[in-house]
Amino acid sequence: MPEYLPIEIPDSPKLTQNILWFARALRKAGLPIGPGRTIDAIRAVEAAGFTQKTDFYWTLHACFVSRPEHRTVFAQVFRLYWRDPRYLEHMMAMMLPAVRGVQEDRTAQAAEKRAAEALLDGAQPDVAPVEGEEEGTEIEIDASATMSAEEKLRTLDFEQMSTNEIARAKTMLARLSLPVKPIPTRRGKPDPLGRRADWRATLRASMRQGGELQKMAMKSPRERWPNLIVLCDISGSMSQYSRMVLHFLHAVANQKGAGWARVHGFTFGTRLTNITRHLATRDVDAALAAAGAEAQDWEGGTRIGECLHAFNRDWSRRVMGQGAVVLLITDGLDRGMPEDLAHEMQRLQLSARRLIWLNPLLRWEEFAPKARGIAAMLPHVDSFRAGHNIASLEDLAQALSRPDDVGEKARLMQGIPR
Repeated sequence: MPEYLPIEIPDSPKLTQNILWFARALRKAGLPIGPGRTIDAIRAVEAAGFTQKTDFYWTLHACFVSRPEHRTVFAQVFRLYWRDPRYLEHMMAMMLPAVRGVQEDRTAQAAEKRAAEALLDGAQPDVAPVEGEEEGTEIEIDASATMSAEEKLRTLDFEQMSTNEIARAKTMLARLSLPVKPIPTRRGKPDPLGRRADWRATLRASMRQGGELQKMAMKSPRERWPNLIVLCDISGSMSQYSRMVLHFLHAVANQKGAGWARVHGFTFGTRLTNITRHLATRDVDAALAAAGAEAQDWEGGTRIGECLHAFNRDWSRRVMGQGAVVLLITDGLDRGMPEDLAHEMQRLQLSARRLIWLNPLLRWEEFAPKARGIAAMLPHVDSFRAGHNIASLEDLAQALSRPDDVGEKARLMQGIPR
């Protein structure tokens, strides 16, 4: 049990009102808490009491926490709200930029940031003057080596974003584009400046002139736009990244002039779900809500090999024609047999014009493809890239516009990520 659990009720003597505000802070920090859970928490505290220092914590924990990833957020909000009577000043210090003489903690946890923002809720701190400091003393902020807020947000990991930063990142993702070059085909179209002779058109023209050949008809290759296929992992380890990628996918699917013939979206965890029709909805919130309702395996386990087998069996021939490009978004952590996963990845690569794997684990400089699932998948992709922030999604455009890189393929065969 953490040491910060001695209970000191805030200034208000009304315990019920304090629990209501605590539940409101948890909801703003991202926990799915409604009026029913709040009422249950009040009744549970009334029944259990809080004479012991651990009873009150675990009583509220049992009422408000339903998922493992919510435990850290609950612990941070509980520590800030129920123990320290001057929690507001500490939270503001956590969120303010670095000033001269003060070192900013750049490794602050995302749960702590979300807890601070949830409890602040627009409040302004009442900061007392420091002893020996005269009123009106100017505090200089050294911003010479700082980045703009938008530039910093581009390179911030999705998993480390606060609730406010997530909202701003979604706005930036809605403006991103993913252009693609058309694919030349074997069929031709009339073109006076073309480099290929159109013998049929030439003979038809000569027949109209009584068999006399006056001018050679020329043609150039026709162009067509490929399909974009996105396979997005929505398991527990990928939940935050998959939400942001689906926002980006919705923006690409609804952009005009991007060049894609069609954009097909699939989610997978323990089963494969086709969400293509939901992406056609113009409102992004309604589209993702419908997609989440249909994908019943959200934040569950991972069966990459079985889901890829279902895609290759049921959907590959329907959507992979015309030189489709496949984006596979997953961390590659699979518990199935690596031989089966490698076989399905090989089938997927042979059906696609290009297979690009986005893996958020590449955010670590010490990343090495040691996991069995990653090692089985890596030889069968054409490009292996990071997918943990906005900047990595922006780099996708360069990857799609660049022709297949033989050197990159050689590095992938050796297990060296790009």
